[in-house]
Amino acid sequence: MHIRTLTLRDFRSWEHADLELPTGRTVFLGSNGNGKTNLVEAVGYLSTLGSHRVAGDAPLIRLGQQRSRIGATVVNGGRELRIDVELNQGSANRAQINRSPVRRTREILGILQTVLFAPEDLALVRGDPSERRRFLDELATARLPRLAAVRSDYDRVLRQRSALLKTAGRQARSRSGAPAELSTLDVWDGHLAAHGAELLAQRLRLVHELHPYLEQAYRSIAPESRTAAIRYRSSALPEEFLNPQRSPQPGDVEALEANMLSELASARGKELERGVCLVGPHRDDLDLMLGSAPAKGFASHGESWSFALALRLGAFELLRSAGTDPVLLLDDVFAELDRRRRTALAAVAAGAEQVLITAAVSEDVPPELEANPVRVETDGVADVRTSRIVEPPAVADEFNADQFHADQFNADEPTDGRHIG
Repeated sequence: MHIRTLTLRDFRSWEHADLELPTGRTVFLGSNGNGKTNLVEAVGYLSTLGSHRVAGDAPLIRLGQQRSRIGATVVNGGRELRIDVELNQGSANRAQINRSPVRRTREILGILQTVLFAPEDLALVRGDPSERRRFLDELATARLPRLAAVRSDYDRVLRQRSALLKTAGRQARSRSGAPAELSTLDVWDGHLAAHGAELLAQRLRLVHELHPYLEQAYRSIAPESRTAAIRYRSSALPEEFLNPQRSPQPGDVEALEANMLSELASARGKELERGVCLVGPHRDDLDLMLGSAPAKGFASHGESWSFALALRLGAFELLRSAGTDPVLLLDDVFAELDRRRRTALAAVAAGAEQVLITAAVSEDVPPELEANPVRVETDGVADVRTSRIVEPPAVADEFNADQFHADQFNADEPTDGRHIG
């Protein structure tokens, strides 16, 4: 799999960019703040519909503009597909496949697979559980794109059920009773358990299949260190499901749904008292272990970096095992790594079909990668700086830039409702 062309309009510091990207390795060179990371961030967005740097979409739109557009021509097994996404201020985002509008932006998921290494990856080890949940869910969705709909449905039900818990809890505390609300809560319990069980089943399958790749990757990076392992953590799941050695079973979804319904019933009183949902995959975590100790809080800085790198390397090899190389995105990571970790990452990059790298100077990139250099600079000052390609010059895509305008996105088409504001 590789990207043949990348097109940006009003994305972060880029007023416009039309790039033709070769297979092999390309390095975007430029000083900090010149916009090179914005290029790989745009590619990552087309793969996951999210940024690795910010939680929302608003910062992705160039200052003073109402919309931003990202597009790429993706080649997979000789077949080309064009994907485009429009990010809008105050209205739903829209997407196209081969310039035809799709009902929901998430329909483009799975067309482009990427694995991104970035300085922010240290948060996988040292950050909040939400970082690790996001890692699991994005990787699971890359393997099974329909999981995006499950995640969206689960989040919607979770919001509605949480709001109902607050209302019913207030009424119960005021002694006015809440029989209608409690009856409705039973219905939402069923919806939450149904969507949550499917999400849990895919997370558990992923942990089981990722575990050996993670262990092998960490051993190659830090052979003198303790053995690395991952384990799903949930206070609401039976112990048998948490063992990463356990193979997924055909009846897992049904068993997980029944277990979640039971746990929701047991937690009902506490949930009404606190007004929050205490059971479900939104409360879970991924334990990262070095030997018998958790990496978070016990691993050194070097061990934490090794673990974060091993998670990404493991993800790359897991996706690769399905028969297609994902596009490898390396955002200023070589400058963060010592010689051994550089060598391990360079070995993977050397064999990947397409690698997009960002670096401040060419010396940061291992010479054995023989990357094709593309220099990025900015014009202007402060918040109005605009990025541009200096050398080699940008190459226009095969379609006219005028086609990449808002009127190509049919405003009458329904979307999944994702918007900024």
